[in-house]
Amino acid sequence: MQKIALRDAPAWIAAHARTSGRVYVAGCSGQPTALFDAFQQAPEQAEGLTFHGIWIPGVNRLDWPGLHPRAQGEATFASPDWQESARAGRLRVVPETYTSSWQRLTDASADVAVALVAPPDADGRCSLGVAVDFTPAAWARARHRLLLITPQMPVPADGIHLPMGDADAVVAVDQPVLTVPPVALDSAFTAIARHIRPLLRDGDTLQFGLGKVQLAMLANLSGLRNIRLHAGMVSDPLLPLLLQDVLCDEPGSIKAGVALGSTDLYRAVAGDPRMQFRPVGYTHDIRTLGAIPRLVAINSVIEIDLFGQANAEFIGDRAVSGGGGLLDFLRGARIAPGGLPILALVSTARSGTLSRIVPRLSTPCVTIPRCDVGLVATEHGLVDLRGLDEQARAMALISVADPAHRADLSAAWDQMRRQ
Repeated sequence: MQKIALRDAPAWIAAHARTSGRVYVAGCSGQPTALFDAFQQAPEQAEGLTFHGIWIPGVNRLDWPGLHPRAQGEATFASPDWQESARAGRLRVVPETYTSSWQRLTDASADVAVALVAPPDADGRCSLGVAVDFTPAAWARARHRLLLITPQMPVPADGIHLPMGDADAVVAVDQPVLTVPPVALDSAFTAIARHIRPLLRDGDTLQFGLGKVQLAMLANLSGLRNIRLHAGMVSDPLLPLLLQDVLCDEPGSIKAGVALGSTDLYRAVAGDPRMQFRPVGYTHDIRTLGAIPRLVAINSVIEIDLFGQANAEFIGDRAVSGGGGLLDFLRGARIAPGGLPILALVSTARSGTLSRIVPRLSTPCVTIPRCDVGLVATEHGLVDLRGLDEQARAMALISVADPAHRADLSAAWDQMRRQ
């Protein structure tokens, strides 16, 4: 194992990436920002490299393929932050679910895998801290491994560690863990949460996507007991809940692959004995999810059409995100005993002028096939599409659309039926 300075890390990676040029770089709160800064000081070292990872739009804003005109990137999400590289043909987007991404990393070998970790413990093990999602898969198959060790990475009591002895090189950095600001909650999401809340029972296991739905639902759980959380990601809305009597008081009652939020969140989850950090190969696996009684998965989409299929990736023709773990959790909740797969969306956009329940999807791609859509909630109500025929599904969706758009939706559906 070689100890190198941060300024020498880009040259070390370039020298060890000669087989395929592929370099795995972690995302979410495990983003190695210090390494990106070092590459910016030596951009010539990025020539010929293909950086890849599961980077989150709006969170992991670093444009790795933008480091050099002959660098490449590979991602599973699209993002406005990487548009310049995408337009130049240097960024490829691989559309797949999180379980597919995990399998691809498990099956393929990168030349170099980079991981941001905490300092080693007495046994020489370095904790992945609050970001364990995909790195274990990439790390296991990489030809060469580089650890960036920062004392600012919290160490959860129950997490995933990488043996420092398995690394080919280590770099000491004093990089803060990536933080994201809290989101503001608007009244529409509060109304959505009120429609979903009567479905919840003591002892349920809840899963939320990142963002306003999570914030609204976690603020609306008072009165429940022994609630468990099983998610790909937890964020700042979890903080007040940790101090209430809502969550089950057992080790492992909160499971996630990543914490993404404030330093207060990282400190809290690292010190909470209920928290377990597990990789995507466990958190999103259909066998894991299907065995969880009363798994309630609540996630957001951009629009849904009257056939029941949904889009979570495009605004018009512009790609802004990806499918991620959405389909994994919907399918898991659907087969879990007593499970509830729920999609939530605000019924309109552009100050109410644009309905987000539409006759047909306005986008190039379908993120969620209609056979995978279960319950749908807007601020105007909640409907269960499971077991409904096409006509009943369309009528149910129109009933939770914004009232100002229902007549147009009904007319459009009548015309589609005649055709």
